[in-house]
Amino acid sequence: MEIDSLDLNLLRVLEALFAARSVSGAAQALGVTQPSVSLSLRRLRTHFDDALFVRQGGAMVPTRVAEGLREPVLKIMATVRSEIVTAAPFDPMQSERRFTLSLSDLGELTFLPTLMASLRRCAPGVTLRSVTASLPEMRHGLADGSIDLALGFFLGLEGQNLFTQRLFEQGFVCIARAGWGDGDAGMSLEAFLAADHVVVEQPGRSQQVLEERLRDLGLQRRILLRSPHFMSVPLLVAQSDMIATVPLGVGRIYARMAGLDLLPLPFAAPSVPLQQLWHRRSHHDPGSVWLRRLIAELFLGQDPTLEAGDEG
Repeated sequence: MEIDSLDLNLLRVLEALFAARSVSGAAQALGVTQPSVSLSLRRLRTHFDDALFVRQGGAMVPTRVAEGLREPVLKIMATVRSEIVTAAPFDPMQSERRFTLSLSDLGELTFLPTLMASLRRCAPGVTLRSVTASLPEMRHGLADGSIDLALGFFLGLEGQNLFTQRLFEQGFVCIARAGWGDGDAGMSLEAFLAADHVVVEQPGRSQQVLEERLRDLGLQRRILLRSPHFMSVPLLVAQSDMIATVPLGVGRIYARMAGLDLLPLPFAAPSVPLQQLWHRRSHHDPGSVWLRRLIAELFLGQDPTLEAGDEG
């Protein structure tokens, strides 16, 4: 097994296949054609004398040999990115770097419009890739370099190799179809508990903080629908008598999108901190430092969902 037959581009393909579990997905992530990835996979199979990935259902599953390669390949690629490729000063106007951000669907709604508009002005060649990851996946991705930065609220995600910067805080609000409540009278606790609720269940996210607060208060409401997704909530609420409790910033966005009413909660609820989070591995990387500074300029103490005339 000669090292001459193995170049860095082949390791990039192997890394992409580990993440995508498909030739088409790897090609899309790398910005190349599917035949190019197929050719690279054939070269890898020849070099390691192993199939490396076998088709199972709709995905390509790594073989035992490939699983043994996963950790060293990810470490090599992370080292190349953090200590070799990005060793030179970062010029945002000239860079064509792609940053991978971990964002929930709510995080995309909150951060991406402002961030993308800023990138178009100050870093026109820079691109972003947004991924949704569980907390363990996020921790692993930040550590191996496949995720550059995480934005949002992260319950229980901490460690000595992780850095965080608090950007701003948000509370919670109820959303309801227009005219659902009693206007200026607001919503009583009795009305809140008696209403039909849509609840989004996402462990480790802001909704978990609200659910814990309700349990602490001994409050039980009628939950008509449980879902892991936030994106269907405004349409469901707009076309029914159901209500939903969501982070305040998202409630503002939903109200503008679907003409919903925002109703203050009839009990004291905690606020949650929105943060940017990164790993020690990228702490001194010039590109990552630039991106974190840009995000701080855009969002530190500034809730992007606020518009002129908005309150709270």
